[in-house]
Amino acid sequence: MSNSHSPRILTPDDHPIRHHMIDKDAMKVLRVLRDNGYAGYLVGGGVRDLYLGRTPKDFDISTDARPGQIRKLFRNSRTIGRRFRLVQVFFHGKELEVSTLRSLSEFDLEGPEQVLAPNNTYGSLGEDAQRRDLTVNGLFYEIENNTIIDYVDGISDLDKSIIQFIGEPERRITRDPVRMLRAIRHAARMGFSIAPESWKKICEHHQKLTLCPPSRIRDEFFKDLHSGSLAEWLHLALDSELFFALFGLYEKSISAKEGSEEKTYREQLISVAEVIDRCAIMAKESGKRGLANSFLLGLILIPWANARFDLCNQRLKGAAAFKFSKILRTELDKELGQQLNLKRAIRQEMVTLLSNLPQFLQHQENNSWPRWIKKKSYFKSCSLFCELYSESITGTPATVQFTPSTTENSSNHPQENTEKGTGRHRKAYRPAFSAKSSGIFGLKK
Repeated sequence: MSNSHSPRILTPDDHPIRHHMIDKDAMKVLRVLRDNGYAGYLVGGGVRDLYLGRTPKDFDISTDARPGQIRKLFRNSRTIGRRFRLVQVFFHGKELEVSTLRSLSEFDLEGPEQVLAPNNTYGSLGEDAQRRDLTVNGLFYEIENNTIIDYVDGISDLDKSIIQFIGEPERRITRDPVRMLRAIRHAARMGFSIAPESWKKICEHHQKLTLCPPSRIRDEFFKDLHSGSLAEWLHLALDSELFFALFGLYEKSISAKEGSEEKTYREQLISVAEVIDRCAIMAKESGKRGLANSFLLGLILIPWANARFDLCNQRLKGAAAFKFSKILRTELDKELGQQLNLKRAIRQEMVTLLSNLPQFLQHQENNSWPRWIKKKSYFKSCSLFCELYSESITGTPATVQFTPSTTENSSNHPQENTEKGTGRHRKAYRPAFSAKSSGIFGLKK
């Protein structure tokens, strides 16, 4: 790995990135920083994707300007972050993150063994590069000379299609175990292999993931649910056993199996993941929001529910069906709700989808849908859930229509909420006494 004081500099003749390929608002931020005497760099995934000929999802920027100085340059901005302060600069329909270059903290060197140590110290370009998680994300691009600055041999790993940690893998994982999730995510999305030493340490320390805050693990996993590369991610997560650190409830139903049984459950998960990927890609291509997190999590849990409760063969009605749904809810609350810090509404939606799957499969097989079930609020959601599960078994694509949704916990449509009800888009709710009609409590005078 390159020494932090002697970076590799790629001139325009050595790389494909040109100014017209960069988001115009990101270029505006970089130029404002430059014109005011500050250094500004396009960093991380934006440089990586442009080098590979891909369209970046985000254009993040680093600078030697401090957060307060950045705020003075951009009125349309705000400061966020607790562990390290950074600035979000707002443009029409998007925001760009501008961070101050950070130093290599004592916790990344010889500090005590602890996770997520706070650090708010500023540093140089080389120090900031050494702090980043993966070599392919440790690149800088500057607009003045149109050069890529590489302190960590990231270009070499991009050329070789390799993912590896910056620095000593074991130390980097110990400092922040979530880096393991990021490593397998990038490998899955880009079709890269993971360097042997990095892979070895991921497998050895997969259980350290449970030391991280559940909400942080959940948010990282949700990115993979909607990535369109979940099947590839799942292969790596199962092989490294990171999957069981995320879904402890699967450990008994899969890892305890041997031979063909274990393979069967693994194949079920992969098949479901392939269906989820198809839906995610369709949603991206249509420019619409994908299926809800609760819906996708429910699909991921079907193989577990089959192993734990023989779910798809259940034939329960009335009080017995209600009792089963309560048992299922208790199990999910205990095994997954706390582990991923899931909202109550998400857990309830998952129970609704899973507990109704047996009878929907039965009606689908007989091609008979009683009028009473069609009137249920959960009919559309559960019928699509049933169709997608059937697709994972038969391979016959289900019909999925992506339309604007209502709420995350709504059973009427299994898609994400597109209206958050915040800021200037919030509905103007009025109390009874302020209704449009004049008079007290809405009554006419």
